[in-house]
Parts: sequence; structure tokens; C-alpha cells
Amino acid sequence: MKIEQIYTGCLAQGAYFIESEGEAAVIDPLREVQPYLDKAQREGATIKYVFETHFHADFVSGHLDLSEKTGAPIVYGPNANPNFAAHIAADGEEFKLGKITIKALHTPGHTMESTCYLLLDENGKETALFSGDTLFIGDVGRPDLAQKSDLTTEDLAGHLFDSLRNKVMPLPNDLIVYPAHGAGSACGKNMSKETSDTLGNQKMFNYALRADMTKEEFVKEVTDGLDEPPQYFPQNVQMNKEGYESIDDVLARGAQALSPAAFEVAANETGALILDTRAAADFAEGFIPNSINIGIDGSFAPWVGALIPDLKQTLLLVTEPGREEEVVTRLARVGYDHTLGYLKGGFAAWQDAGSETDTVQSVAADDFAEKFKSDDLTIIDVRKPTEFDEGHVEGAKNLPLDHISDLMAEFPKNEPMYLHCAGGYRSMIASSILKARGFDNVVNIEGGYGAMTKAGVAVSGQESAASN
Repeated sequence: MKIEQIYTGCLAQGAYFIESEGEAAVIDPLREVQPYLDKAQREGATIKYVFETHFHADFVSGHLDLSEKTGAPIVYGPNANPNFAAHIAADGEEFKLGKITIKALHTPGHTMESTCYLLLDENGKETALFSGDTLFIGDVGRPDLAQKSDLTTEDLAGHLFDSLRNKVMPLPNDLIVYPAHGAGSACGKNMSKETSDTLGNQKMFNYALRADMTKEEFVKEVTDGLDEPPQYFPQNVQMNKEGYESIDDVLARGAQALSPAAFEVAANETGALILDTRAAADFAEGFIPNSINIGIDGSFAPWVGALIPDLKQTLLLVTEPGREEEVVTRLARVGYDHTLGYLKGGFAAWQDAGSETDTVQSVAADDFAEKFKSDDLTIIDVRKPTEFDEGHVEGAKNLPLDHISDLMAEFPKNEPMYLHCAGGYRSMIASSILKARGFDNVVNIEGGYGAMTKAGVAVSGQESAASN
């Protein structure tokens, strides 16, 4: 028996490949399924089942393509009602995989179809729990993503309490818990960086599994302090439930290399958004006017999802040469399937063609510290309100990046605005959005809040250079 966790850091997501005696199962696959096919071939195994723990909100699963390419049935738990052929497992139903057994445990709460999969080894020992978004390491799934008209967040939290107490906590302490997400995912609020643990440890250290916790206490603690879910979550749920275009077609369309002239024509004729995925420092030095910068090497997919509300938005890409397919793939993971192509040769080709360019003015933290002493400045902090409350530059105003479109009207377009985040990634995204909306006097503070505190800029609250 082999269990492999396939963890994708940009989504903080764990998929699982399980193999026994030449038969394999994949749990919660990502959109691009070729790696699972390649792995099965290397193992000399046939993929027998594709298990889904629930209708995911934060990414588009690869269940449809993987089933299509292997003939393996898609398995959901009770209450699932997808618009495609799937096996809806009964609570407690068992699936044989070589010498092992995978048992469906219906655990509603995060969503009403949420199901954990319990692995029993060849001797029938309960060995591992693939817990989806029901149980994380250090946390549990948020109960506010799947509300129906007759179910409140508190109702779902109550279901989750019952699922954990009746289905999960009675399992053996030496059971290994393999969740669908880790720290950085928006599907919980207190997840550990660890991506697996024993159930016994979780009973000791996970706040939501305290033995003496009442249902009322659980509901209150689980629902307290939840951030607003990203805008793209409901659309991903819809795609996962109703179906989507094959990843092969999405990649083929997005992989079209366009000359600078063809790229400009496409932008003018289609109204496509130009998405520049280069590093913030490179973007600042030069970019195509009105393009938006979301760097591929940061929290790329979540910020795309938060800032581009329409999954059907057509996109044209400016990337680092050689990373075009990676960008198209990572967009497709969260449902952005309408990439029309990329700029062949990258931004350098655009410059060489003599096409119009723009820049973002930047200032080093040390230079800003000197200016801060003598001038009355408009300083915009684009971090989360919780980060701002922990510590911020004196006189700064909080304009959280995920609400920038709603709040930018509060600021004058003609006055210099000094933007920062924690380290520079988010503030360059904000700078690009403001520039595209006609704010021409945007100045990005290099290194963000962390660099400014080191430079001696006066701060209010607890000094904190939180990561970006």
C-alpha cells in the first residue's frame, strides 16, 4: 500500500494518490490530471476511483477529465447532486482497492455533501482519514460557504460539530489525518503549516476538538472571526458541480504565442484584460499601459480570484519567457479558462517593437523615511484590517487590496499616493489597478511595512512586519 500526498503550495491544497496491488485511487485531484496519469503509469497501476470530498469552492477539481481519461467513476458522498454521472456513496459504503478498503464517512457541516474517506489496511485496521475540508490540522472547515435558504452558518456549524463528535473523534488516536488544505487556504482560519498529523494530536491541540466543548461553544468559536470568502468561490462550486471545459482545450487556447502587433490587435478587438505575471520590481520598471500585475510567484490564484470577479473574463498574458503554460494552468485551477494567448518574447519584445509603455514610481524605504519626517503624505496601507490593527505607519489609511475597487473613489486622483503592504507584492498589484483607473501619482514603497519599520518610520499599534 502506498499513500502519496501531492501538495500544491499556491493553493495550499492536498490531493492524494493511493495504490494497492496495482489499483489506485485519487482524492480531490487538481485541474491538470496528467501528473496522476503519469504516476499511475510509473506505478504500473490502474486508476479505479476518483473520490471527491465535496464540491470545492477554492479550486476547480480535475475529477471530470480524470474520469474521462481513465474510465474511473467519480465518487461523492450523500447529498451530492452533480450534473454529470457519478456514484453517490451511502454513508459507510466501502470501496475495495487492491488489498485495502476505503470507507465513506458522511460528515456534513462544511458543506452538506462533505464526506471523509477512511482507509482500512489489508488487516482491517483504521489507518488514515482523508478529511477534506471537514478537519484540518489545527482547524476545521468554515461553515459559511454552502448556505441554502433553510440553513444558516450556525446550522451548518452545528452539523459540523455533530460530524466531528460522532464520526471522526471516536476513531483511533494513531490514525493519520490527511486534510485537503493547509495554512494559506481561505477554507479555514487557523490552519497549521503541517499537512498531516495523528488524530490523537489533533484532539489535544485543535481548538475545535476539545473534549469538554459544548455545541454552543463550538458554533461560536468556529464562526467567529471569519474573513469574507473570495468572490470566485461560488463560481468554482458551480463549475465543480455542473461541469467545465477540458483542461486540454483550455491549455491549447491559452498557449497561443502572439507577436506584439497581434497582441495589441487582440487586446483592442476583444476587450481582454492584460494580466502581467512578472515580479513586482520588473513590472514597476516597465509595463503595457492598463495591464494588471499579479505576480506568479506570490499568492497568485487567490488574488486573481479576489480581483477579477468574472471567471469568463478574457485574458491576455505577459509572463516571464518560459512560464506561459504554468500561468495558463494556474489560472485554470481556479476557473479562469478564457486566456486567449500570451505575448511572445515577453515585455522585452513589446519594448523592442517600440510600443507604448508605462512605469510605476517607487521609493526606497530609507528615502521614504526622510520624506515622512517633513511632508504631509497620503499613505495607503493595502494589507488586511487585522494586519493594520496590529501595527501601521502613523497617519496611514487602510485600503485592503481585496476591496480596492470599492474604496478607491475616496482618494483624489491628482495627489501623490504612497502605497505599501507587508513586503511589496500586494502594493504593486494595487498600484497597477490604480494606474489603470487613472491614478497617475501612485508611488510604491519598496519592501513595504517591514522595510519601513527597519528604516525608523513611526508606527502605531504593535509593530509587526507580517509576511505578504
